[in-house]
Amino acid sequence: MLKKTIKITMLFDFYGSLLTDKQQEIIKSYFFNDLSLSEIGANIGISRQGVYDHLHRSEASLKDYEAKLGLLKKYNRIRAKINDLEKIMTDKGILIEDKNEDLRKKMESIKSIL
Repeated sequence: MLKKTIKITMLFDFYGSLLTDKQQEIIKSYFFNDLSLSEIGANIGISRQGVYDHLHRSEASLKDYEAKLGLLKKYNRIRAKINDLEKIMTDKGILIEDKNEDLRKKMESIKSIL
């Protein structure tokens, strides 16, 4: 369940604004605020089953957006390449603190963007 939660929250970070307001509210309530389906239903005035249906349609939409656009996949590839580059530079002594300070700062700046 944790793996699913992490994936949905990451997809939501990329594509959440493409969902309806109600879908966004349900995703946030369920995955970010850890509310039950009944609690969410009571908060927004629909049945537990209605929340369940909205939740699953929202998840399907997020996965569909990713299948078409691939932003999360690209993000993960870029992140992995940056981590590889940082490891190589560290292993070669290029990112030593008292050496190449500008380069180390640039690397941190790039990592903070992602």
